[in-house]
Amino acid sequence: MYKIKVNSKLSFDVSKDSLETLDVVKTTANNFHILQDSYTIKAEILDTDFNKKSYNIKVNNNTYNVTIHDALDQQIEALGFEIGAAKKINDVKAPMPGLILEINVNVNDAVKENEPLLILEAMKMENVINSPRDGIIKSIKVEEGNTVDKNSLLIEFE
Repeated sequence: MYKIKVNSKLSFDVSKDSLETLDVVKTTANNFHILQDSYTIKAEILDTDFNKKSYNIKVNNNTYNVTIHDALDQQIEALGFEIGAAKKINDVKAPMPGLILEINVNVNDAVKENEPLLILEAMKMENVINSPRDGIIKSIKVEEGNTVDKNSLLIEFE
């Protein structure tokens, strides 16, 4: 299932099956002819931002900004991380309730993006919580052995 957002206002879900049944003919590199319910639609991709999964599309002489989120993007968003905004994150929160098993960093440590910060046990599984960005640890709000609720503040960055 894909979540489609148009002009940051209109949002709807589209299944993979419905996309496969769509009658689309590519006429040139960025132009498409679409037939839907006996209506002809001309679409042109004006601009793309692959990292943000954002597209500017001209449809029948109207321009729209469209973002497309697949299942993985939706999971990442549900965990509280914003796609394409990892560099702006200044704190790390618990994605789920659990027990802090191990803390791998100290205050004032310099860390790199994706470096392990701590291990959170939830539902008998160990989850490694990695750094969302390069930075310096400002504070650690938990200790090993603490139990935390979902969205509890764990670590702050400078």
